[in-house]
Amino acid sequence: MSQTARPRAAVILAAGKGTRMKSSLPKVMHPVGGRPMVDWSVDLARKAGCSEIVVVAHPSQGLLIEHIASLPGDIPVAFQDPPMGTGHAVRCAADALGGFKGALVVLYGDSPLVPADAIEELFSSLEEGATVGVLGFDTREPGLYGRLITSGHGELEAIIEAREATPEQLLVTLCNSGVMAAGAEDMFRLLEKVTNDNAKGEYYLTDLVGLARAAGKRCQAVRCDEEDLIGCDSKADLAEAEAIFQARCRKQALDGGVTLIAPETVFFSYDTKVEPDVVIEPNVVFGPGVTVRSGAQIRAFSHLEGADVGQFASVGPFARLRPGAVLEQAAFVGNFVEVKNVRMAEGAKASHLSYLGDGEVGAGTNIGAGTIFCNYDGFFKYRTTIGDGAFIGSNSALVAPVNIGDGAYVGSGSVVTKDVEAGALAVARGKQVERKGWATAFREKMMARKAEKKKG
Repeated sequence: MSQTARPRAAVILAAGKGTRMKSSLPKVMHPVGGRPMVDWSVDLARKAGCSEIVVVAHPSQGLLIEHIASLPGDIPVAFQDPPMGTGHAVRCAADALGGFKGALVVLYGDSPLVPADAIEELFSSLEEGATVGVLGFDTREPGLYGRLITSGHGELEAIIEAREATPEQLLVTLCNSGVMAAGAEDMFRLLEKVTNDNAKGEYYLTDLVGLARAAGKRCQAVRCDEEDLIGCDSKADLAEAEAIFQARCRKQALDGGVTLIAPETVFFSYDTKVEPDVVIEPNVVFGPGVTVRSGAQIRAFSHLEGADVGQFASVGPFARLRPGAVLEQAAFVGNFVEVKNVRMAEGAKASHLSYLGDGEVGAGTNIGAGTIFCNYDGFFKYRTTIGDGAFIGSNSALVAPVNIGDGAYVGSGSVVTKDVEAGALAVARGKQVERKGWATAFREKMMARKAEKKKG
């Protein structure tokens, strides 16, 4: 935003019931790229320099209202009840904006892929003299979309609904996205003149263009890619938006020097960070909050969320990193290992079949197969701390809170409930008892019983 530009605000329309989603979850709370769609719109408003953001919701959308309250920045919620169209929804936000006098953009909570530079261009059209700016897209199949009728100079003359368009107007491929910007005072002044004299009895935001033109004001259309403006009214739309998002993430990763062996099988989240020279094998899923450093390898069928993977570290195959998992340089987590809220220092290894929850593993320490950090007593979580260069034998259970010193050994099959000193050996298992001939006698007895049962 230029230093001379007016202050900016956004109204995000999110009151739609989303009946086509066939879900109890509010439509705009359905995720794309690992976060609710409404969060994409909030983030878009912030990237576009909006100092004020208002979300318009229905009072029945308790989950959405709670979610908005949990977001940083104190975002007010305005209520639309009953819903009476997009123009009515924007008017419902007037009080929450508190007399805001800058530039105002109307966004939609179910459109997660709108780029910030398109909104910047929309605001720029206002700075260049337009009273109303409308975001549009060109499409080969305009269908029932409203058409943006422009002059030879690119000015927007009218928004024509498909059902009201002439045959000539139906040939227009520039369509209305619904995203619109105007000076806040201009927008609310024009909204006062919008009527509901139409088949649905609703107040349409699109009427602002006709009203502004009738008053001799200039309106401007701004173009954007069709994919950017997808709105998600159904699970099919949601899947399409997700596919677009994932395709873009994969291309960005490949262009950034990441090796994706089977790109179409790797799934990213909105905030996934992968540095160059990372190798990602097929069927890997990144949940929110993952960073992977240069030289690391993420092997097939692994799931990572809230994790930080260091340089030259290796994860998987079939590994799960949960929130708080930190693998420092050259740490190794192998197949069927789950790590949650544990820092594994440089060169530490857990090669297979282990659960590491809440703790620290020192540099160069080796965790044997079947090791469990027993971190939960049914009420509270406790930490397991293992020093540098330690060796934890296979099938061990470390009952937290417990500390294993530097260089210590834990014998296989041990249940460790007390701290182990540095350099010590801890063996905590029952004494082995052997009964000579017992297995042979038992086997003969059971075979005879089985044969007798077959005769009967």
